[in-house]
Amino acid sequence: MSLDQPSFAASLEPTVTDSDFAYLKALVLEHSAIVLEDGKHYLTESRLMPIARREGHPGLSGLVDVLRRDRFGGLHREVVEAMTTNETLFFRDAHPFGALRETLLPRLFQRVREEGHAELRIWSAACSSGQEPYSLAMLLKDDFAAEMARTPVRILATDLSGQILRRAREGRYSQLEVKRGLPPAMAERHFTREGADWRLRPEIRAMVEFRELNLAEPWPGIPQMDIVFLRNVMIYFDLPTKQRILARMRTTLAPWGRLFLGGAETTLQVDPAYACERLGQTSAYFVQ
Repeated sequence: MSLDQPSFAASLEPTVTDSDFAYLKALVLEHSAIVLEDGKHYLTESRLMPIARREGHPGLSGLVDVLRRDRFGGLHREVVEAMTTNETLFFRDAHPFGALRETLLPRLFQRVREEGHAELRIWSAACSSGQEPYSLAMLLKDDFAAEMARTPVRILATDLSGQILRRAREGRYSQLEVKRGLPPAMAERHFTREGADWRLRPEIRAMVEFRELNLAEPWPGIPQMDIVFLRNVMIYFDLPTKQRILARMRTTLAPWGRLFLGGAETTLQVDPAYACERLGQTSAYFVQ
C-alpha cells in the first residue's frame, strides 16, 4: 500500500463532526441530565443513524440540522432516548438478588407487617427493557409466594424512554436475552415460546407496573419505597445531579428501606446522609 492511500483505520473515521457531537451532548444533558463522554462519536453514529436514515438523511449532519432548527419535540425526544438506552440483562451481577433472597426480603416482609403497611414496595428505577423488575418478580414468585399471600408486593419500574417501556411491557425477549443470566429451569418455568422469541407468562408481567419517569426531574406519584434498585445509572450523571437524586431518594425510602446502586457506584463523597450495610457480597444503602 502506498503512503498516499487511505489506511483501513482512516476509512473507519466517524461521520459525526465535533460540532454535531457537541450539540447532541448538550441536548442529552439538558433533557436527561446524562453526561455523554467526549469521544463517543462511534456510539452516537451507531445509535442515531437508523433515525437519520428513516428521516431521509444519508448522514447525521442532516438530522442534527433539523434538530437545531426545530423546537424541542418528538424527534428530539426520540434522539435523547436512543442515546440514553443502556444494556441490561436478567439477574445482572447476581449478588444483590442473593442478598434480597437470603437477608433483606425476609426482614422487610416482617417489618412492613409490624408497621401495619398494606404492601411491600419495590422500585426499579432506570429499568430499561424490563429485565431487572422481571427478575425481581420471578424471585418473589419462586421464593416468597407464602409471604406475598399475607403481604402483597408492588413492583414499580420506571425509565426515561417511552419506547423502551413499551417493549418492557410486552415481556418478550430473544433467545440470547433469555440465556444471559437466567437459569434454564427458571426460563422454562416463567416463559413461553412464541416463535423465535420467549415471552414472560402473564402472572409475572402482571406483577410489574411500568411508568415513564425522568430521574433528573420531579418524581410525581412515587410512593414511599422499601427497596429501590437504582443501579448502573448514577455513573452517567454529573455530581450536582447525583446529589439532587440522592437527596430526593432520602424522602422516598422508608425509614427501614434499602437502596441498591451499581457495583461502580456509591454514596460516599456524594451524600453523607447515607450509610452502607454489607449484605454478603454486595452492599445496600440507608438513610442514617
